[in-house]
Amino acid sequence: MSSIKNIIVFGAAGQLGQCLKKVAEEKGINNIHFLPEDEANILDTAAIDKTFSHYKPAYAINCAAYTAVDKAEDELDLARKINKTGAENLAIACKAHNAALVHISTDFVFKGNTPDPLVEEDAAEPISVYGLTKLEGEQDIVRILPEHFIIRTSWLYSEFGNNFVKTMLKLGAERDLLKIIADQVGTPTYGIDLAACVLDIISSGKAEYGIYHYSNEGVTSWYDFAKGIFDLSATEVKVLPIRTSEYPTKATRPAYSVMDKTKIKHTFNIEIPYWRDSLAVCIQRLQN
Repeated sequence: MSSIKNIIVFGAAGQLGQCLKKVAEEKGINNIHFLPEDEANILDTAAIDKTFSHYKPAYAINCAAYTAVDKAEDELDLARKINKTGAENLAIACKAHNAALVHISTDFVFKGNTPDPLVEEDAAEPISVYGLTKLEGEQDIVRILPEHFIIRTSWLYSEFGNNFVKTMLKLGAERDLLKIIADQVGTPTYGIDLAACVLDIISSGKAEYGIYHYSNEGVTSWYDFAKGIFDLSATEVKVLPIRTSEYPTKATRPAYSVMDKTKIKHTFNIEIPYWRDSLAVCIQRLQN
């Protein structure tokens, strides 16, 4: 991969940014630059332009996003700024500086009301502000920059940042009983696996631009995901399944957001681990 020109990462301090850093170190990729926030604010077009002029990247990876799903319902303008305008700013910069953009999106662009694995061509019908603003960001990138890889993912977790796995381990250690939603179904994604996939796409050198779906393999509910976390971490806690209606949240979530990964697997010859196998790896790393 050393023959490839520079790669720059926006949102480097976030969960996926930290996963990319770890995987890049493991793979010995040293032409990837993890930009500090002051150098890489995706809302600061002058700073973006300066960054592109300095690093002359062949690829920019956008991990920056507004991801507070419930809070977004009250903060539409801020969510839209980051998820739509920020994505648009990077697409414009990539076009001006002849770079390709790898942009991370979400299963929340879908309504998630049919029990069929979602393919890239399925109609996007977001049911939350977060999902809407992420879709708007996708649409701006597609409109401005043909050289894009938009990767939709779901239920992201890792040993970095705040996520469901770390929350469950914390709550499991503090409480005797937890009630977890059992009627929302999807697939967890281990951030390290997603990071490896992103770097594999770049190192392939393929110009098969477009929208792709990536999560781990398999299907589960939040309840079963939690059970898996406690099982693999040997945490003694009672877990009860509840319906979404018993745990009202500000934002509506998709009931079914299992994504079909055929396109990304076939295009880039990527093998995707089963969700529970990757969860075991993450928990072992957290416990060490």
